[in-house]
Amino acid sequence: MKTTYETIQPTRMAIDALGGALAIEFGVNWCAHCRAAQPLLAQALAEHPEVRHIKVEDGSGRALGRSFRVKLWPTVIFLYSGKEIARVVRPLDADQVRRALAQIDGG
Repeated sequence: MKTTYETIQPTRMAIDALGGALAIEFGVNWCAHCRAAQPLLAQALAEHPEVRHIKVEDGSGRALGRSFRVKLWPTVIFLYSGKEIARVVRPLDADQVRRALAQIDGG
C-alpha cells in the first residue's frame, strides 16, 4: 500500500486504460480524515495484493479528482478495467473497504 499521496497525477485516460483491479485513493497528506482511514485501508488492501493501489493528492484545480466528482477526502474509487465499480468515502471501518474490494476482485 502506498503511504503518501502523489502530487504528480496520472491522466484520466491513463487510469481508464489500466487493466484489472484498481483502487484509486484521493486525499491529502495533512487531512485528519485521510490519516484516520489509513489503517483501515491498509488492513483491507493487504488482503487483496492483486489490487493495484494509487494515492493521488486532490484539491482545487486537480483534474483527476474532478473527473471522478470527488467531494470529500478520502475518497477511494474501485475500478475494474477502467470502469468504476464501487466507491468508499471517509471509511469508518475496514469492512466498508473489504466490501468494495470484493466487487472488483477478479472482476
